[in-house]
Amino acid sequence: VLGEWRGLGYYRRARLLHAAARAVCEHHAGAVPTDAASLAELPGVGRYTAGAIASMVAGERTPAVDGNVQRVLLRVEGVEAALRSRDAEAMSWDTAARLVGHSTNPGALNEGLIELGATVCAPARPSCPTCPIRSWCIAHDRNVVDRIPRPKTRAARSTVYSAAVVVRDARGRVLVERRGPDGMWAGLWQAPTAERTDRTWRRAEIEEHLRVRLSPGRAAAFDHVTTHRVVRFAVFRGERTRKGPLGGRRWMTREEVGRIGMSSAQARVFEAAWG
Repeated sequence: VLGEWRGLGYYRRARLLHAAARAVCEHHAGAVPTDAASLAELPGVGRYTAGAIASMVAGERTPAVDGNVQRVLLRVEGVEAALRSRDAEAMSWDTAARLVGHSTNPGALNEGLIELGATVCAPARPSCPTCPIRSWCIAHDRNVVDRIPRPKTRAARSTVYSAAVVVRDARGRVLVERRGPDGMWAGLWQAPTAERTDRTWRRAEIEEHLRVRLSPGRAAAFDHVTTHRVVRFAVFRGERTRKGPLGGRRWMTREEVGRIGMSSAQARVFEAAWG
């Protein structure tokens, strides 16, 4: 599953998708449930996804509030709050529940609110003159649309210093290892890699930490930016310093490396070393 997902990012979604498929087989005889309560019990299915499926597929009177819907309802109600804040969450879900409770077509109502936020009530420069619910919108009436929702303070990205070493054997295979089950890129494959957050790695530290001998020079250097981090890669070529068991690592051919679950950053590591 991770190999098929490769390059799409957000690998946690792939794991949850797989877990949800197992749960559907084990607890629902292989048929995806269509009521919100049962859907919400599946791994990775949150309140919004459960509400969207249940209302649009089965016509259940249940709300579905994503960021677009929340922005629409904050403006309609004139509530100056940040998206995803406690006040915004409570108000938008309560309002959406009241609306869908009076609807004869819950799926159409929810889809309409989602599309309204995606295409008309946009975050910046909303198209108020074409909005079908403009006459109900308190924010428009008070001329405060541009103040709602309030901007959310973004946390500064942290920096991770990563040293990756591409090790080949006499047959041209490369050494790979699997990341732990938690944290960044959890469970994905990579070249032997050392990470720290305080400073760049020294060559002697890389060799000791990864149990490799570095070749002269450096194969590549690049920054990989994620939502929360800037990962600064230094890529080296090298060889093993110890014979015997690989200690959890594996030798793989270039073709095999192309099929396993791997972050786009690590794929770039191998491409840089292969040339």
